[in-house]
Amino acid sequence: MLYAHEVLLNELAQGLRPTSEGVDWFEGLSEDDQRKVLHAVVLFCQQARAREDDVPESIARSGIRPTHTPAVMLTKWRFGMDQLPTYELTRSFRLLVALFTIADTRRRTLYCTEGCCHAWHNLPSPPQGADTPAND
Repeated sequence: MLYAHEVLLNELAQGLRPTSEGVDWFEGLSEDDQRKVLHAVVLFCQQARAREDDVPESIARSGIRPTHTPAVMLTKWRFGMDQLPTYELTRSFRLLVALFTIADTRRRTLYCTEGCCHAWHNLPSPPQGADTPAND
């Protein structure tokens, strides 16, 4: 069973929900929950086998500047974004979701093209106008 935030993060990575919807959801969370979500996205990136050479594309996709602290950290392959000041959390979320999207797309293409039993790769499309999940 996947938690609601896990479903949402995977829907973002698979293009089933627009990033803007994910950002709105993320910004509606408490600061503590935002930090927990960032930690979860880092774990998802690791599970999806993100690579250092994914970093430039993830920065470009995220829409943040390469000079913003989360981008600089990721360029050095550092993942402590959940410890950054509050004003950097949304940027970190955008960047990590972009990295997760790149890595998970590659993983689905290489290892799951003929189908798989990963619950997170077999999500139904969210209904039109569906609300984003509340904090679990």
